Amino acid sequence: MLMMIQVLRLTVAASMLLSALGATAAPEPIAAQPPAEAASAPAPVSAAARRLYDASRSQLLQIRTLLKTQDSQASVGSGFLVSQDGRIITNYHVVSQFALEPERYRLRYATTEGQEGALELLDFDVRRDLALLRAVPAQGQDLGKRGELDFRSRKDSLSKGDRIYSMGNPHDVAFAVVEGTYNGLVERSFDGLIYYSGAINPGMSGGPVVDESGRVVGINVSMMVFAQQMSFLVPGQYAQALYEKSRDAKPITKPVWSRLREQLTAYQDELTARFIAQPWQSAGHQRYRLPVPQEQFMRCWGRGTPADTKGLEFQRSQCRMEHALFVSGAMQTGWLEMSHEAYDGRKLGALRFSKQYSGSFRNEALGRSDKARTAPFCKEEFIDREGLPLRAVVCLRAYRKLDGLHDLSVLVTTVDSATEGALGRFDARGVSFDNALKLTAHYLEGFAWTSANTKASQ
Repeated sequence: MLMMIQVLRLTVAASMLLSALGATAAPEPIAAQPPAEAASAPAPVSAAARRLYDASRSQLLQIRTLLKTQDSQASVGSGFLVSQDGRIITNYHVVSQFALEPERYRLRYATTEGQEGALELLDFDVRRDLALLRAVPAQGQDLGKRGELDFRSRKDSLSKGDRIYSMGNPHDVAFAVVEGTYNGLVERSFDGLIYYSGAINPGMSGGPVVDESGRVVGINVSMMVFAQQMSFLVPGQYAQALYEKSRDAKPITKPVWSRLREQLTAYQDELTARFIAQPWQSAGHQRYRLPVPQEQFMRCWGRGTPADTKGLEFQRSQCRMEHALFVSGAMQTGWLEMSHEAYDGRKLGALRFSKQYSGSFRNEALGRSDKARTAPFCKEEFIDREGLPLRAVVCLRAYRKLDGLHDLSVLVTTVDSATEGALGRFDARGVSFDNALKLTAHYLEGFAWTSANTKASQ
């Protein structure tokens, strides 16, 4: 991935591995896969941080997922009370194991003083990675008396550089407060996350981030690996909306695949419509018009061979959304990515160029059958784009438990020259069949001759 982001849930396996190695495990290149790289040592806690932690600690909780059969801990995260009747906000990914397999897992909470109790899942928002829980009333336990955290009003905006304070239970060690700064929303993002300069760690997912007045401005959700104090928060307004919508919902007791499907379907409809509405940018190639997306919610990188290259010359561009939707530890979805490579093999000659060019096409991986998705079903055709001949392969992989959603891959190569060519690829994760057709058509429309190329009129 171009920018590697990880959620901050801590699994038992990850914790054991970290302990055995005496260091953090290598990060995975997709948003929403634990474990994450540990941050540098935090700065000394200020008087304001101590004051805010003392005022909020009674509302802080550790959220634990346990295997029913062994009663052993499978993962841990954080959460916080938002009502006097025991409603709790956390991340969806913190409770995803229970949400998908309630017959195997159960949820528990622990307070800062060590009091424990059972939890129920009321609702979730997979797009924003949020979940609403309820503490199950038990004799001698009343979380309502502990109060609740309030949300900062959307009208009362923060400014870059304002101090904010993240809380949670990092690495299942102890509850902690981390002082950092607000840096606005992440730019070029489909769903804006708050960019937080602070060293949050695995296990803090779902914990609150408060302002100087103790009001919630965001919820810990992810961090960038191989970086210093670059963390990300879900804006508090979405957690407040989930609470207001579902505070009286009945507890979820069955696997949530159908509800996940509904939410993911609505998300990909919006994503597809907004992406198709954007015109293609120019790749700047002299011979071919190649599709390059606007960077409203994607980031693009490019590279090429040095000017004095004696063999095959190429230019490469790669663009990708940097945020994925977490479904489970083995599945992330809901993003688009694309790339193209333009080749000039005139210095190689037709035979050597053909061998390398064909090899690039064959080496593209299109996926295979696994527990989450079927094997790809592919169709290949030769098509004409305004006189430019193309070879196109379109593949769909169906989600096994999310009926109607697919992973789309489109592979395109020009076939007009013995010593020049371009290879393009477009991927969309978690789209309907109809939207896969729309995205494929939109992508293919991005290919043509450049207006300066004389073949455009032939």
